[in-house]
Amino acid sequence: MTATELYAYWQSQDLDDPDLEKELISIRENQQEIYERFYMGLEFGTGGLRGTIGAGTNRMNIYVIRQTTQALCNYIKDGASKPKVAVAYDSRIKSDLFAKTTASVFAANGIKVYIYEALMPTPMLSYAVRALHCDAGVIVTASHNPAQYNGFKVYDGAGCQIGPETADQVQAYIQQTDPFVDVKTVDFEAALADGAVEYISHELIESYYKAVLSQQVNPGVTKQAGLKLVYTPLNGAGNVPVREILGRVGVGHIAVVPEQEMPDGNFTTCPYPNPEIREALDLGLKLCQEKNADMLLATDPDCDRVGIAVKGEDGYELISGNEVGAMLMEYICSCRVANGTMPQNPVAVKSIVSTQLAAFIAKDYGVELRDVLTGFKFIGEQMELLAGAGEVDRFILGFEESYGYLVGDYARDKDAVVASMLICEMASYYKQQGKSLIWLRDELYAKYGYFLHNVDSFAFEGSTGMEKMKEMMSSLRETPIHAIDGVKVSGYKDYLTSEATDAQGQKTVLQLPKSNVLAYELETGDSFIIRPSGTEPKIKLYFTNIASDRAGALAGYSRISKAVAELLKL
Repeated sequence: MTATELYAYWQSQDLDDPDLEKELISIRENQQEIYERFYMGLEFGTGGLRGTIGAGTNRMNIYVIRQTTQALCNYIKDGASKPKVAVAYDSRIKSDLFAKTTASVFAANGIKVYIYEALMPTPMLSYAVRALHCDAGVIVTASHNPAQYNGFKVYDGAGCQIGPETADQVQAYIQQTDPFVDVKTVDFEAALADGAVEYISHELIESYYKAVLSQQVNPGVTKQAGLKLVYTPLNGAGNVPVREILGRVGVGHIAVVPEQEMPDGNFTTCPYPNPEIREALDLGLKLCQEKNADMLLATDPDCDRVGIAVKGEDGYELISGNEVGAMLMEYICSCRVANGTMPQNPVAVKSIVSTQLAAFIAKDYGVELRDVLTGFKFIGEQMELLAGAGEVDRFILGFEESYGYLVGDYARDKDAVVASMLICEMASYYKQQGKSLIWLRDELYAKYGYFLHNVDSFAFEGSTGMEKMKEMMSSLRETPIHAIDGVKVSGYKDYLTSEATDAQGQKTVLQLPKSNVLAYELETGDSFIIRPSGTEPKIKLYFTNIASDRAGALAGYSRISKAVAELLKL
């Protein structure tokens, strides 16, 4: 059906949600608004759905949720005789409604549902899937997107976000499912009463806490350091679990940003509730100054990412995700070697867009460092490979530059709860020696060189945005880049064709799964990567500039980023 026909079809239905009815009526005379809502369905990617809340096939609403859940039911029932699933949600607008809607469809299809009674972090969904031996899991979240977004993220039975093959199969079921005709559903409260839906127990939540606490590298060190901390959950799901864990490991001085403490999907204090963005941390930095805190800790709404700022000589410095990943690598490796707890043949895993500084640290400690595609599911896959070989104890750290970290085998997704604990432990360890995390970062740069990482994002909104991004990536493949700002490209990788090309034009096969990513290495040692975001309508450019000091790296970034933007007409 066309967008106009779909609009008429939706208007003909007796909708359960009055907000959707009002919205459909309000756009009756606006063909562009009708088109934007109905020209396509939200695409089910490898993580699931993500989009703005509203009426239509291209929006997040209970009918899109029902359609997607029914499709997921059909997929699950094809492969399991007595299937069961876990469901969670965060603080976003309508997250609780969407989660209960999801549970109601699962229950109507004869699939046992375990659902958290209150909002919970994404990693606790991954943990529940594993602990309850579920066939799949769903969390309603749009992570760090602006307030108007929500999403539907799907996990497999291992607790990993589903991969491309499974996503394609579920997408095929979605296309066969009419959201008003083909969906089975029951009343949530009735399903809860008859046991088809069951709240996840406090005992399982406690077992998650114990799993996190077992990942301490130097148990007890945090109690002795007197670390003064400011924490903000950015109105998300981290408030309870992060404070619970930090309290148990002995962080006795925690000031929580009052305006960002309680769950609020409107995120009124910051348009982007993302710890990567300084504006989201402004209130926390102000409270740090008032409290003379050692560090600011900020988790995103679904508490799978964490960002920090550390007190320095000239005020508070924001530490990047790449820098925290490298520091955690150094801290974990050095202390586990010293403590005699380093496993044989240790393995760390990072994404291809994350810092190569980790490779130098790993080499010094005899750690095998595996590079994977962007997306923590690929780190989870490496953990599953280790587990399948009976060697999961070799895994010591997984991280992404986008502020995601995991230590331990209890989950298969990044976890800001365990990361918050280890960051505070690391800060306490060095504070007892009269040193800060800024000192640690600078020591790594002094030893290995200054690694500057920047991500430039360019938005492509609306119905034409996706087409423009596709055209840009196609053009880059048709006309490869041979030089940037007068510097020759010494190597080129196309992860969609699985080919690497060197300066002489020789090609080798890339072993990673296919992905729409282009990576370029320059003769100077600098590099950049171009990829469309998997969760937002954006093209992302990842720059790595290496020099003896920050000034040199900044100069390199300034030249190359400008030249790439001009080449791509961004």
